[in-house]
Amino acid sequence: MRTVAITGAVAFGASLMIFALSLDTRLLGDQSGYKPAQPIPYSHALHAGELKLDCLFCHTSAENSRHAGIPPLSTCMKCHETVLNRAGTSMGKSDPSPDIQKLREAYASGRGFEWVRIHRLPAHVTFPHSRHVRAGVACQSCHGEVQGMERVEQAMALTMGECLACHRTENQKQQLAGKPAQAPTDCSACHH
Repeated sequence: MRTVAITGAVAFGASLMIFALSLDTRLLGDQSGYKPAQPIPYSHALHAGELKLDCLFCHTSAENSRHAGIPPLSTCMKCHETVLNRAGTSMGKSDPSPDIQKLREAYASGRGFEWVRIHRLPAHVTFPHSRHVRAGVACQSCHGEVQGMERVEQAMALTMGECLACHRTENQKQQLAGKPAQAPTDCSACHH
């Protein structure tokens, strides 16, 4: 009887995993190192690193929303109406790089791209980007040195322990400066 129960539990777990994978989802937990291929290669090393575009130039909702969001193609087209290749030069309207041509075609058609989400927290966790941006927390604190990534990956585990360690460290800094602690460490601050 015990063997049947264990076999049933293993079969259920395997079925659940296969179902989750069939939905093109990832199981939650430490996903550090996850860097999926995207519809077109977008180099943060070029845009955020070499060209020094601020994160908020593209991820505008991070300042006012819970989510940083994926920029609309209209944001890309602010530059790529004229910049047509990786070197940043215009090769002529008829000769853009293949990836920028895909970008321009998607924008013209209004269809956009289906970007693969990289950073995912459990549904019962609230992470308000806007609160962290307004507090001056650098994007790299959670996302790693994105400005050096050719292809973005989840650099940190994004676990509750990492968040609490950051909040506690920030609170210690505030208290040493004679200010009250601002970063909450109670459960209801992040869990609902």
